[in-house]
Amino acid sequence: MSSQKQESVRRLAAPDITGRKGGDPIVCLTAYDAPTAALLDDHCDLLLVGDSVGMVVHGLPNTVGVTLEMMILHGQAVMRGSRRAMVVVDMPFGSYEGGKELAYENCARVMKETGAQAVKLESGPTVPETIAYLVQRGIPVMGHVGLRPQAVLTEGAFKAKGRNDEERLRVIAEAEATADAGAFAIVVEGTAEPVAREITAVIDKPTIGIGASAACDGQILVTPDMLGLFDWTPKFVRRYADQRTEINDAVARYAADVKARRFPAEVETYFSKKPVES
Repeated sequence: MSSQKQESVRRLAAPDITGRKGGDPIVCLTAYDAPTAALLDDHCDLLLVGDSVGMVVHGLPNTVGVTLEMMILHGQAVMRGSRRAMVVVDMPFGSYEGGKELAYENCARVMKETGAQAVKLESGPTVPETIAYLVQRGIPVMGHVGLRPQAVLTEGAFKAKGRNDEERLRVIAEAEATADAGAFAIVVEGTAEPVAREITAVIDKPTIGIGASAACDGQILVTPDMLGLFDWTPKFVRRYADQRTEINDAVARYAADVKARRFPAEVETYFSKKPVES
């Protein structure tokens, strides 16, 4: 009976997210593994398998070193753990900038091998044309404008965008081009509030903010940041838990119990079975 109920749940898809434009805010978080995805699934409309996995899970200094194989592996795990939320997989650096045909080949591979409902591309100047090519061939695409983590080596650091007129015009133009190309939604990251508000007003697709104010149609955060797993978090993150302290305290208690031989106790120990009397 429970398996029948599980099968009846319809997973959200691109049209559902696009249809939320100007409506109830869209709730999004990142996910990289099956247990976390299962916990987030009931609360989120969209789970992003972000290339932030390279930094928060694999310890890389930025997202540039993330590979297609890493994204597929984590995408598969998130799909196994979730059943209702739409799952979007980030396309890593170098997997879509080398031409429309290569981008299609890599995106199609991600869709086939993970079962995810869409991919996400950071929308640089040349990317809208690629997005249009992908959408025309049946691949739902989420865009990403403003602060683009994959461009960190070019820009030298993670810097908020849209704080002067030149940047404002550039970010708005990229957002409009991305929406016109057919993206079903656009992440707006690290962008000044007036610019994020203007983008949300002028495009007909939902904006998902991360460090882009409450003016957006939805919000996303990196889940380990939101749960307080690290010492430092960006200005735009609100910590809803203090997992770093909780985990440290739990491990310290475990270590103390092991050293004092309090763990495992009798209740946690297997014993030989008593022989059956004839």
